[in-house]
Amino acid sequence: MWIGTLSLDLLLGDVHSLKEKRSVVRPIIAELRRRFAVSVAETGALELHRRAEVGMAVVAADRAHCVEVLRSCEQLVAQRPEVEILSARERLLAEDDADPQLAADIPD
Repeated sequence: MWIGTLSLDLLLGDVHSLKEKRSVVRPIIAELRRRFAVSVAETGALELHRRAEVGMAVVAADRAHCVEVLRSCEQLVAQRPEVEILSARERLLAEDDADPQLAADIPD
């Protein structure tokens, strides 16, 4: 099992309030969920009206599928004219990479 995460730091275009920010970010999050079945949320820069951090995660049987889904998600966001991606951080974790101590703390 593989877990892939992607964090996008976004600069929003002509946005002047947190209400306008929500009207830009919510449709992006909804489309990512609908098209790619990823877990996604606004994860940072919550009080800034021109910036947003959107994080997403996917679980798959193989690494290649995680990479493919996350790259497609990044591409979808990059194609939106109202946002600019300032940075993207992708992380991949194999089940075998998990800390054995953390796994021991989870009750069955």
